[in-house]
Amino acid sequence: MVRFIIKRLLLLVLVIIAVSFIVFTLMDLAPGDAVSSIMAQDGKLSIEDIAALREKYNLDRTVFYRYGVYMLNLLQGDLGVSDVTGIGVWDLYISRLPYTLILSLGALVIGAGLSIPIGIGAAKRAGKLADNLATSFTLIGMSMPSFWLGILLILLFSYYLPWLPAGGATQGIRSFVLPAICSGMMFMSTSTRQTRSSMLEVLNADYLRTARSKGVPEKTVIRRHALGNAWIPILTTMGTSLSSSLAGAAVIESVFAWPGIGRMTVEAVT
Repeated sequence: MVRFIIKRLLLLVLVIIAVSFIVFTLMDLAPGDAVSSIMAQDGKLSIEDIAALREKYNLDRTVFYRYGVYMLNLLQGDLGVSDVTGIGVWDLYISRLPYTLILSLGALVIGAGLSIPIGIGAAKRAGKLADNLATSFTLIGMSMPSFWLGILLILLFSYYLPWLPAGGATQGIRSFVLPAICSGMMFMSTSTRQTRSSMLEVLNADYLRTARSKGVPEKTVIRRHALGNAWIPILTTMGTSLSSSLAGAAVIESVFAWPGIGRMTVEAVT
């Protein structure tokens, strides 16, 4: 087991190096560079100034050399300084990280709190009206883009019913509600379907019939025996959904002007 974990960690390091080098190379091949951006802002640079800037940013060296310097600085926690704000990139990242983590945690709590009981209820009533309603609801949730759901929530709760702020993070928990609900709905849709599917596989198992025949209450049968054996695929799906919510944070944070890493990424690209 230890050897397997070590092997996986070593493969992970290789994958990270390979992906980072590919991204670094693609960015190097893209038109323009740091000096071009500076020249666009200050058109009075002389040839000597341009040469000094290219030497400062190692643009006169090969891409392999620049990548090596980048990785060496990265290992030391140095991500450079923003040309726009003049603040260290690592400091900017750390200042925005708590907002994204709080939003993802809120999505996890809302999504898990709704998906597990809804999925269990749908599995217990498979083929009935409650099951059809739950399946239709999750299908809509999986099909609806997060930015569209966010706009609908803003229109309803900020425009027509001015109960909650439309964006930002200046009003504490009230600012957190809408983006957390939007992210949690995306999370809930996938987890509900997996919970229903996993519960359907175990509800008719022999050991559950044995527990019922011994007089074990139905709530105990469902909570302790059925759900206990269905947890593995459910937790796996929740982990995947959590990573997806982190990856999709750029969209939701942009819609709600939430000051997290996703919105910072969009601002950097812009």
